[in-house]
Amino acid sequence: MSLTPKELYQRISKKNDFLLLDVRNPDDFQASRIEGRFTPETLNIPYYEFVEDEEKAVKRLPQHREIVALCNRGNSSGFVVELLKKYHIHALNIEGGIKAWGNLYVTHDIVQGQIIQIDRPARGCLSYILISQNEAIVIDPSRHIDIYREFLLEKKVRLTAVFDTHAHADHISGGFALAKAENVPYYLHPYDAIHPFDMLPGRLNPYEMLKDGFSFQIGQLTLTTVHVPGHTLGEVCFLVKDQHASYYLFSGDSLFLQSFGRPDLGGQGKAWAPLVFTSLFEIIKDKVPHTALVLPGHYSSAQESNESGAFARPVSEVYKQNKDLQVPKEAFVNYVLEHLPLMPPQYVQIKRINLHLADVSEQEASDLELGKNVCAISQL
Repeated sequence: MSLTPKELYQRISKKNDFLLLDVRNPDDFQASRIEGRFTPETLNIPYYEFVEDEEKAVKRLPQHREIVALCNRGNSSGFVVELLKKYHIHALNIEGGIKAWGNLYVTHDIVQGQIIQIDRPARGCLSYILISQNEAIVIDPSRHIDIYREFLLEKKVRLTAVFDTHAHADHISGGFALAKAENVPYYLHPYDAIHPFDMLPGRLNPYEMLKDGFSFQIGQLTLTTVHVPGHTLGEVCFLVKDQHASYYLFSGDSLFLQSFGRPDLGGQGKAWAPLVFTSLFEIIKDKVPHTALVLPGHYSSAQESNESGAFARPVSEVYKQNKDLQVPKEAFVNYVLEHLPLMPPQYVQIKRINLHLADVSEQEASDLELGKNVCAISQL
C-alpha cells in the first residue's frame, strides 16, 4: 500500500489524523521535513532501529492509528510498512520518498485560465504561467522545465518569453533552459548577471536585459518591470494589468505575504539592507496600486496560503498583516541584520549554477535544493 506525493499533498492540505513516520537518519530528518497546511504529527524512528530491534521500535508507534512512512527514496520505508503488517498496523508508504516529494509541483488558478501559480511544496517555491489570447509567458520557473512545457502543450498556447525576477540562490532556475528549449527570449536584470561573490559575469548567452519601466505585452495583459533592489541588486517585480484594469504584483523575493527578502545572500547584508527599505516603502508601497494582488516567489509556511491552497493577498492587506513591515524606519536596518537566518553555504554554488558558471548533475541538484528555502529575513 502506498501514497503518491500528490496524494500526500492532498491529505495534508486538510485536517488529518494519521502519523507520519520518518525512518531517515536524524540528520536527514532535521534537514528536510514534510510540511503542509495541516502538517501531520511526525515521528522520527530511523530505519536501523527497526532492523536492530523491531519489537522495541514498533512499541513506540500507536497501535490503532494510520501510519504513513517516509524515507529518502521509498525503499527503507517500504520495508517498514511490510514489517508493520505483522503487527496489524495499517501503514502506507510514500512512493519515491523525500526525493519524489521534492519534485512535486501543484497548480493553483489565480485567475481561471489566465494566471496560474505553480507551487513546489517541498521548497516553498512559487512560479507563474500567464496566458492571454493563446500566448504565454513564464515567471521564475524552477529547474524541472518539462512541468511548464507540458502545461503549455496541454493548453495549446505559445510561449513568447521567460522572466526571472532575480538570480535565485535557494533553487536552480529553469528560466534560461526553458527559454532556450522553446526558442524564446530570456529576461533578467543585468545587475544579477554577475555572481555577487565571485564577481564573474554569467554565461547566459543570449539574454535580454531588464530595466525599470520595461513593458511587455502578452495578449491583453501588460507587464511592467519595477526595479526593487535589496534582496539582490537586480531584483525586480512585475506589475501586470489585465483587460479589466485589475493589477497583479509578481513580487519575486522582494515582498512576501509574511516577511520579505533578506539582503545578505550576496554577502552584502549591511550595504543592501537600506535598499530593502527603499524598495518596500518608497517604491512598492507608494507606487503600486494597493488593490494589486501580491503573488510572491516564495513562502516559509503553508499557513500563508488561502483556503484553496494559493498564495495571494492584496498589497493593502500585506502591509497591514506582515509583522516584519511594522518596524519603524530608524530601526529597520538593525532589525533586518538582527533577524537574518543562517545562510546555507550551498546558496553560493546555486548562484554559480544559475549563471552557468558551474555544471551540476541531477543528483547534485537534488542535494543542493534539499529542504525549504530560507530567503526571508524571518521564518515562521
